[in-house]
Order: sequence, then C-alpha cells, then structure tokens
Amino acid sequence: MIFLFPKGNLIPRPEIKFSFHRVKFERMDWLWITLGVVLIIAGLAGCIIPLIPGPPLSYLGLVIIQFALNEPFTYRFMVIWLLITIGVTLLDYYVPIWGTKKFGGSRSGIWGATFGLLIGIFFFPPFGMIAGPFIGAVIGELIIGKDSATAIRSGFGSFIGFIAGTVMKLAVSFIMAFYFFKAII
Repeated sequence: MIFLFPKGNLIPRPEIKFSFHRVKFERMDWLWITLGVVLIIAGLAGCIIPLIPGPPLSYLGLVIIQFALNEPFTYRFMVIWLLITIGVTLLDYYVPIWGTKKFGGSRSGIWGATFGLLIGIFFFPPFGMIAGPFIGAVIGELIIGKDSATAIRSGFGSFIGFIAGTVMKLAVSFIMAFYFFKAII
C-alpha cells in the first residue's frame, strides 16, 4: 500500500503481518486477541471465585475474537453459546439452593451458606470457598434450632450444590476457551 506525504513523495508503507498456521494477524488484531485471552482467563478464574461472572466473561472473549478475526464462528454457534452462558449463569444461582433444600435445609441454611461462602473467600482462601458454604449452612440451621444431624445434612447439600455449580461453570468456560484458542491458532 502506498500513501502520499504533503510534498507529494510516494513512500511505500510496509504492511506488518504476523501469522500462525492459518490466520494472519495485523497489529490491531493483537490488541483484541490479548483482550480476548484476558477475558478467557478471567472467565476461568470466575468459575472458582463466586463474585466474578465466569461464563459471561468467557463468552465476551468469544465475542471479541468473533469481531477481531473476521467471524471465525457462525451466527448459530454464537447464539447457542449465548443461551448456554445464560442458562449456566442462572443455574449457578439455583443449584446450591436446590442442594441445600434437597438435603433438608431451610432458608436460614441457604443464607448461612451464602454468608459462609463470602467470609470463606475473603478470610480463608482458597479452602474457605469450599468449607465456608458448608459451615455457614450448618450454623444457619443450628441458629433456628434444628438438630445437628439435620444441620450437617443441609451443609452437605450446600457443599454438593456449590461443587456442582462450579464444575458446570468450569466445563462451559473450558469449552469456550478451547474454541477461542482453536480460532486463533
């Protein structure tokens, strides 16, 4: 490509392109790819850290790469993954509640699991994320006067729900990360 300077001199403009196997990247593409990688990594971290929305961040990584690399994914692919992301995000809020209720917990056990999770994240990472919901659900059930066996069963249900939600989010985010890296390599 050639451009003119004000004096009319023709100077060749070098085109800088980087390439992997199939895709050629220009300078600006690297910014978008880097942003996409950061979003994918943040999405994977967000699957474990409850305050960060993991799958939505991973999906944003796919959206970034969709526009940066001249649409490597089909429209149908993007809509399906949007629906999966919304579904997993909604289920993530429901699964721990379901686990607590399924194992005999009450609303106090659910609130206790939530507070236990938040306290565990900030004061006892990383083990607090696992033990916090269990301990919180047990304490919540004991506060309202349930016997210790019921309280422990409720805590176990909260723990199972938390683990199931985390595994579900990790699976979805890892699959999106796979498609992301497949598109750029």
